[in-house]
Formats: sequence, C-alpha cells, structure tokens
Amino acid sequence: MSNKLRIAVTGGIGGGKSTFCNYMIKKGYPVLSADELAKEILVRDKEVKEKIIKIFGKESYRNGRLNNAYLADKVFSDPKAVKKINSIVHPKVITEIEVLADKALKKNKAVFVEAALIFEAGMEEMFDYIVLVTADEEIKKKRVVEKGIPEKEYEKRQANQIPDEKKKKKADFVFENNSTTEDLYAKAELFLKII
Repeated sequence: MSNKLRIAVTGGIGGGKSTFCNYMIKKGYPVLSADELAKEILVRDKEVKEKIIKIFGKESYRNGRLNNAYLADKVFSDPKAVKKINSIVHPKVITEIEVLADKALKKNKAVFVEAALIFEAGMEEMFDYIVLVTADEEIKKKRVVEKGIPEKEYEKRQANQIPDEKKKKKADFVFENNSTTEDLYAKAELFLKII
C-alpha cells in the first residue's frame, strides 16, 4: 500500500458488509459507518431535523430522539419518500465522511467506509476501490430474519436499493458471502494482500 486508500464496502442488507468491516477493524484499520453517521446527523443537525419534521411530520422525533419505527414506516414503503430523506441526509453524510476519512488517513494507510448506498448516493468518485459483499437472495433473507427483522421489512429495504447484480458491474471487487464467517475473513485477508 504505497499511497493512502479510501475503500468503500457496500452491499444489500444481510450480504455481510458489516462482517467484512469487522475484520478490517480487527486488523487495525479505521472503519466509518455511513449508516451510523446518518443516524447521528438526523439527531444532532438542526437544519436536517427541521426539514425532516417539515416533510414527514412532528412524529419523526419523540423527546428530541429520532422515532425510528415511525420514519421507517413512512419512508421505506414509498420510493419518493426515500429519495426525499436521502436528498436531505446524503450531502451531509458525504461531507462528514470526507472530513473523517482525511483525518483517519493522517495516521493510517487506508480507511474503510461501510455504506449500503454508495451507488445510490453517487459516492463512487470518493473512493479508490469499491468492495461489494453479497450473498444469494435466500441466504440474505434468512440472515436478516434471524436478526429479528421481519421479512416484509427486508423486502421494503431491498426495493429501495440497486440490486447487487447491477452493483457487481460497478464494483472493483466482489466477494460472495454464502458460506461461513471464517470464509469471508479469508477473502478479506486476501483483499488486504492484493491492495
């Protein structure tokens, strides 16, 4: 790794991107989570809060906290609502990722960014490599349901994302995660050797 690398890790829910990123953390690399940043921004950014309340109603927040169940119900069932919320949150997340990645790269040779919506948010240009971690549809669904997320919720989320088949054409590396965690870790280790 001669130069500093920004690496995105993407994939649909249940594909294994978090498992892949956990391995990178174990290896000492910084990992930024776009999802976590988005959640923080939804809570602490006044401007974002005001826009969310204006579009989705006062119920979006309870006692200053994000009302996840209410928003998920409002947003994931409506592609237009998904676009609206993304147009409010994504620019802020992108800015924050750029700042945090620059900071991380002062001390590290690579920084990983875990984000389901790399292509949907038009973030490809920010990264040196894009890694897609995916799995067969049935396996993904089974994993998600085992985590306690209802099947309908899984299907709603899938409907709002570009299918992994299309992402495969755009990603620099594709890792199939149909086997064990150990198998995915071995692929992650191989990836580190390649870069």
